[in-house]
Amino acid sequence: MAETSQEATHFIDYWRMIKARKEVVIAVFLFIVVAGIVITLTLPKVYMASTRIKVRPDEAEVTPFQQAQPKMMSLYDMYFLKTEFEIIQSRPILYEVIKTLRLQEGFGRMYSDDGSPLSLSETYKLLADSMKVQQYRDTNLIEIRIYRSSRRSTRDVARRDAQRIANEIASVYRDYRMRQNRDEAGRGVTALREAFQSQQKKVEDAEARLEALRKELKISAMTGTQPGSVMSLDNAKLERLELNRIQARKDMLDRKTKLEEMTRLQGSQLLYSMAYVVQDPALASMRQQLTEAEGLYKKKQETFGERHPDVVSAAAVVEDLRRKIEDTVQGQIKGLQTDYEIAKRDYEAAEADLEAAQATDISAHGEKYLPFAKQESEVTRLRTLRDALEQELVQKSIEVDLPRTPVEVVDPAEMPDANDPVSPRILLNVILSIVLGLGCGIGLVFFIEYMDTSVKTVEDIEQYMGATIIGIIPQKVRPLIEEGVDSPHAEAYRVLRMNMELSKKLGGGNTLCLTSGGAGEGKSLTLFNLACVCAQTGKTVLVIDSDMRRPTQHKMFKVSNRLGLADVLLGISTLDAAIHKAVFPNMDFLASGKLPSASHGTLNAQKLRDIIGHVRGRYDYVLFDSPPIMGVSDASILSSEVDGVLLVVQHRSYPRAVSLRAKNMVENVGGNLIGVVLNSLNVTRDYYYYYHSYYYNYSYGKSRADQRADKAEQAADALASTKPSREPPKST
Repeated sequence: MAETSQEATHFIDYWRMIKARKEVVIAVFLFIVVAGIVITLTLPKVYMASTRIKVRPDEAEVTPFQQAQPKMMSLYDMYFLKTEFEIIQSRPILYEVIKTLRLQEGFGRMYSDDGSPLSLSETYKLLADSMKVQQYRDTNLIEIRIYRSSRRSTRDVARRDAQRIANEIASVYRDYRMRQNRDEAGRGVTALREAFQSQQKKVEDAEARLEALRKELKISAMTGTQPGSVMSLDNAKLERLELNRIQARKDMLDRKTKLEEMTRLQGSQLLYSMAYVVQDPALASMRQQLTEAEGLYKKKQETFGERHPDVVSAAAVVEDLRRKIEDTVQGQIKGLQTDYEIAKRDYEAAEADLEAAQATDISAHGEKYLPFAKQESEVTRLRTLRDALEQELVQKSIEVDLPRTPVEVVDPAEMPDANDPVSPRILLNVILSIVLGLGCGIGLVFFIEYMDTSVKTVEDIEQYMGATIIGIIPQKVRPLIEEGVDSPHAEAYRVLRMNMELSKKLGGGNTLCLTSGGAGEGKSLTLFNLACVCAQTGKTVLVIDSDMRRPTQHKMFKVSNRLGLADVLLGISTLDAAIHKAVFPNMDFLASGKLPSASHGTLNAQKLRDIIGHVRGRYDYVLFDSPPIMGVSDASILSSEVDGVLLVVQHRSYPRAVSLRAKNMVENVGGNLIGVVLNSLNVTRDYYYYYHSYYYNYSYGKSRADQRADKAEQAADALASTKPSREPPKST
C-alpha cells in the first residue's frame, strides 16, 4: 500500500508540473502541429507503381526423359530469392533499363541544372534510390516498387515514369534470366559434344587396334550383336562376366558412397538427405507429422505456458516422433549397410567368377588370346562411355529447345492515381505531429521544471530552508481596502495573523518586520493586508514604511510621503507629528518620508530602538515594511531590533538559494524569524493552498449568515493545517 501511495503521489506531482505550465505545452503543441501540417502540405507528391513477378528455378516446362531417367527431388534453396533480390537491383539489370528507357536524358532534364544528360553512374544511383524490392512471405512472388516524386516534374510525368520503369525492370530481369539459362545450357551442350567427339575418336582407335591384333593372332571371330564389334566365340563368356563385374562394382561403389554420406551427416542434414536417398514414404510422412507437431507445440507453449498439460502432451508427441524418426533413420542406415555388404559380396563373387573364367581361358588357350581379350575389353568400356555421352548429348540438345518460364510477370504495374500519392500521408503526419507536439511540450515543461530552482512548494521551504510556513498568500491579491472585508483573499491573511499571534517565537511581542530576499516579492502588500485584518479585530495598528529607498505604503494608504520616518530620524520632525492618525479604522501610518541622497545610513540601531520604545506601548501591533535584507543594511538593523521577523518568499520567483541566504542573514544579525510567508501562489494550478480554495468555494456558495456562522470553524481548520511546528527549525 505504501508503494502504491508513493507512485500516485509522484504521478500527481508530474500532473501538477504540466498543469502549472500548460501554456508552454499548448504553445509547443500548436507550433509543432501547425509546422507539421504546413510542411506536409508543401511536400512534393510521391507516387508508387509496383509490379509483381513470380520467380522460379530453371526447370523445363516439359520433361520428356523423366520416365526414362527420373530426377531426384530438388532441395529447397533458402538463398535463392535473396540472391534474386540482389540480381534485380544489380548494375547489369538497371544499366539495361537505363539504356532502354533513355533515363540519362530524362533524369538530366529533371535533376541537372543545365538539362544535360547525367552520367550512367549518377542515373544508376538515382534509380536505385527510388527502387524497393520485397518478397511476399511464403511465396515465390517478388514485388518491384518504383517511387517517383513530383518535386522536379509534373505529377503526370512522375506517375508515368513510375509505371514504365517498374514494368521495364521486370521485363529486363525476365529476359536476363531466360538468356542466362540458354547460355548456360548452350555451353553445357558444347562441352558434351566435344567430350563425345573425343570419346568417339578413342573408340575408333581402340577398334582399329583390336582388328589389327585379331588378324595378327589369326583368331576366328564372328560379328557381334553391335555393329562394328567382333567377338571371339571363346571370349563371349568372359565378356559377360566382365560386364557383370563392372555392374557389381558400380552397385557396390554406389551403395558405399550412400552409406558413407549418411554416416557422416547428423541431425537435420541426415534427416533431409535420408528422405531423398532412401525415398521412404513412411519417413516423409513422419517428417510432416513432426513439423506439424512442433508447430502445435510452439503455439500451445506461447498460449498456455511451459507446464500446462496440453503443452506437456504436445512436447511428448514431438519427442515421440523424433524418437521414431531417429529409429527409422538408424534402421535405414543399417539397411544401407546391409545393401552395401550384399553388393560387396556380389562384386567379390563376380570378380572371382571372372578370374576363374580368365584362368580357365588362359589355361585352355595359353597366352595367345590374352592381348586380344584385353583390347576387346577396352573397346567395350570405351563404347559404353561413348554411348552414355551420346545419350546425354541428345537429351540436353532437346532440353535446350524446350520452353522455360523462370520469371513470370503476375501483376504488371499500372499508372498510380493522381489523387493517391504514397507520400506525404496527411493523416499520419498530423497524428505524428500531435504526438510529437505533446511529447515535446511535456518534455520542455519537465526540462524547465528541472532547471527552475525557485521555491515551488511548501516542502521546498520546510526541507530546503528549514523554516516554518505560517502563511500562504494566493495570486492576484489587491489591498483589502479595495476588495472588502469579505474578500476570499482576506481569509489567507486572517490565517497568517492567527498563526503569528499563536507563535511561541513571538513571545508576546508586538513589533514585527516584514522583509524578503529580493525586490518585488510582495512584502509591502502582505504587510498592508495583514495590518488590515489585524485592525478589523479591533486591534490598534501602526504601519511604518521603513523602506526609504522604494517606499510604496503611502500609495496604498493614499497619503502624502512628504513627511515621515526620514524626517524623524534626521530630527526635522517629531514622531507624533509625522504619524498620520486614523487613516483607516484602528490604523495609523508613518510614511518613509523624503530621504536626501547624501543621508543614506541615517537609520541606526539606537534611533530605531528609541522609536520602537516610544510606540510599543501605544499600539497593539507595530508593523515595519523593510527593504530586502540582501540589498540594504536597513533591513538587518530592523531585523535585530523588532520582536519578530516575517520572511516573504514569492512563489516561483527567486532561486531557493536567495531565500535561504535571506533566512540565514536574519538569523545572523540576531533577528527572531517567526516564519515564512509563501506569496503569490497560483491557486488554480498549485494544490497546496487547500484551505483558501475551500473557503472560497464554500463561503460563496452560502448566504452571508451561514458564512459568518462557518467562519470560526474554517479558521480553526486553517490553524490546524498551518500551525507552525513547536520544534525549533533545523539548521541549514
